[in-house]
Amino acid sequence: MTDAPPNSPHAPVLLAEVIEALAPAPGDVLIDATFGAGGYTRAILKTGAQVVALDRDPTVQPHADAVASDFPGQFQLIRTPFSGLAQAFADSGKAKLDGAVFDIGVSSMQLDQAERGFSFMRDGPLDMRMSDEGATAADIVNSWDHGPLAHIFKLYGEERQSGRVATAILRRRAEQPFTRTLDLAEVVEKALGGRRGAPIHPATRVFQALRIAVNDELGELERGLEAAEATLAPGGRLAVVTFHSLEDRIVKAFLTERTGNSPAGSRHAPMAVDPRKPSFTLQFKGAREAGDEERSTNPRARSAKLRAAVRTHAPAWGRIDGATRSGAAA
Repeated sequence: MTDAPPNSPHAPVLLAEVIEALAPAPGDVLIDATFGAGGYTRAILKTGAQVVALDRDPTVQPHADAVASDFPGQFQLIRTPFSGLAQAFADSGKAKLDGAVFDIGVSSMQLDQAERGFSFMRDGPLDMRMSDEGATAADIVNSWDHGPLAHIFKLYGEERQSGRVATAILRRRAEQPFTRTLDLAEVVEKALGGRRGAPIHPATRVFQALRIAVNDELGELERGLEAAEATLAPGGRLAVVTFHSLEDRIVKAFLTERTGNSPAGSRHAPMAVDPRKPSFTLQFKGAREAGDEERSTNPRARSAKLRAAVRTHAPAWGRIDGATRSGAAA
């Protein structure tokens, strides 16, 4: 099931499950922290709820304009990364936040735009920024030392041959700097022995690592979850869709801690008791995944996982500076 607008390049994943988890109702206010093409937003608006949408990508504006035209008075877009959720909600003028949804990672429409530089399958400038600010992937591969490059390839891309790839990049850039995506993909492929026929393209992990580093995606996710915790009203619902293990581990760890289910330490050591009460309760154990039908029609759904929780009356564990906490008790 999808709810993308006509001619939309991006179909929202696990849409029915996300809407079930959020349970939007007329008069509710929800944040779509990763607006994209507006698939989740449109489904929420159809219930009669209002949406404050966030996105740092300036190219989503035409989709936002279309949504605003179709749902007058129910929608507004604020251009910010989702780490700015708390401040954005304060700026929106809304009094109470009833739900928030995050769809983490790069969207299919970003991958399809060769000029954005996200894809190793399309030639384009080596950019990878989700916004139009900050350092590009070209800046990283052309200036970082061997150690930091190998580190992000291993940490963010889980590339076993990270050192070999970093060595190949430094050797090549000494002759000519990298400017294009296919150029980098070819160097990575050669460094890894040209693993043609492998389940994934040889450059997949390196490109993923560069994208995460360029956009500080994992840091954004951690800050975004804390911002949602600080801003959701008691009873407000949080739904997070992730697409690879690095993202899912962060969400799982956050909810495990915030629901008071962190594993105990060694049985031989005194138990450390955290006096803070759980700020969330889980809606269901584990993560929900897409069904066979959605997996067959939307390749992006194959790795997707949904985790969802409900905000309690307990104070937020994190601190969000410079923003109004509209929901949780202080």
